[in-house]
Amino acid sequence: MNKNIMKITKAEALSKNANRIRQDLITAIYYAKSGHPGGSLSCSDILAVLYFNEMNINPLKPDDKSRDRFVLSKGHSAPALYATLAERGYFSKDDLITLRNIDSVFQGHPDMNKVPGIDMTTGSLGQGLSVANGMAIASKMDKMGYRVYCLIGDGELEEGQIWEAAMTSSKFNLDNLCVIVDCNELQLIGKTEEVKGLNAENIEQKFKSFGFNTKVIDGHNIEEIMQAFENATLTKGKPTAIIAKTVKGKGISFMENNPAWHGKSLNDEEYKKAIEELNNV
Repeated sequence: MNKNIMKITKAEALSKNANRIRQDLITAIYYAKSGHPGGSLSCSDILAVLYFNEMNINPLKPDDKSRDRFVLSKGHSAPALYATLAERGYFSKDDLITLRNIDSVFQGHPDMNKVPGIDMTTGSLGQGLSVANGMAIASKMDKMGYRVYCLIGDGELEEGQIWEAAMTSSKFNLDNLCVIVDCNELQLIGKTEEVKGLNAENIEQKFKSFGFNTKVIDGHNIEEIMQAFENATLTKGKPTAIIAKTVKGKGISFMENNPAWHGKSLNDEEYKKAIEELNNV
């Protein structure tokens, strides 16, 4: 079979994974009557590539010491991670509709002590990269060889701890660490560029100045995402930061680029329209 045909076939399969993830996370938020759809939808393609093509993981052995690790630093996008793990086979999709229920393991932010496949409990923004550093350093010290991936929101980069952690990543030459910035250019109170002057170009320059290998990509182009992760794996002597330009609310017309959908659920009519649009992708 032609190699290019194989590549397209894989990309198409991953795109379908991402679409199912979007449908499942929207369903979970709809039943919960609360949650964060905008940023969950923007990172779904990234998570699909990570969990179905990039990371060395096994749903049957979620605690395998040699597995690659993933840290969702922007913990409020937990619905996307839960939906991804369910799609990958860590637990039943039927459980997702218990999201945010008082007795559910699927809390508003991920808990590593309750949900299989969650490598780190997150919620407080800005802290994920520090934890990812520790994991990457441990992998090197123990000669385990696993890689660590950390997903950060562009609004989250306003937290000073991110840049303290970036210094550590570079200081220890953590070439087994890959940071992915979900650069959807929106946060709770508006555009990131208006709040703190952040955009894809200066985010890349900031990471470069901290000693990172960098790459700016279309965060919804599956092939670009795959190539960026391949580049990160091949890079030696320094950590990588992938700045993924995304659309908040991606895949649902009335949510796209609309900051109002940062953190709210859907009514019956909105849910019906959202699923119809995702079914027609």
